[in-house]
Amino acid sequence: MGAESMSEDRWYVLRDLARPNAKNPAYKQLQSMPEMTGCVFVPLKQRVFMEFGKRVVRFVPYMPDLIFVHKSRAELDPIVRDMELLQYRYVRGGSQFEALSVRDKDFKVFRDAVEQTDNVEYYSYEEVSPRLYGKQIRIIGGHLNGFEGRLMSKRGGKVKRLLIDLQECNLSAAIQVETEFIQLVK
Repeated sequence: MGAESMSEDRWYVLRDLARPNAKNPAYKQLQSMPEMTGCVFVPLKQRVFMEFGKRVVRFVPYMPDLIFVHKSRAELDPIVRDMELLQYRYVRGGSQFEALSVRDKDFKVFRDAVEQTDNVEYYSYEEVSPRLYGKQIRIIGGHLNGFEGRLMSKRGGKVKRLLIDLQECNLSAAIQVETEFIQLVK
């Protein structure tokens, strides 16, 4: 990952040390900065809250401290230095202070797939055992046309899901797909 990680074509993985129930978490602060428009991505999931006796559905971060930012390291360093509760995530087993990042090409596929639907389930690699996923598939037709990944099916479930991985971050997104659009990749 050495010289490649210094490239501008990377999404850096940051962590927010604020509490999960903070009023103004780091990702909201980053999204409100004009120079960060379109450069910040936070995996969101739906969650039901009770407010004034009514059930309300809101999108909340899948992991409260996980933030992806598409900026060069030189542009990002001063921002991370100025925001007290914002840090880089570092590569486990890597050289000292090697910031975790994802190639732009891989992240674009992941982000495009996740943004196609509101019903996304996120998993870490430890949560997805080989029994849950199967063959490599490609989607032909529908709103996920052209996406490739692994087929995920749960025992007794009627829903088929496409698993798209971000291997560097130990993160997978499962997106519901229609059975007629699934094509096996040889």
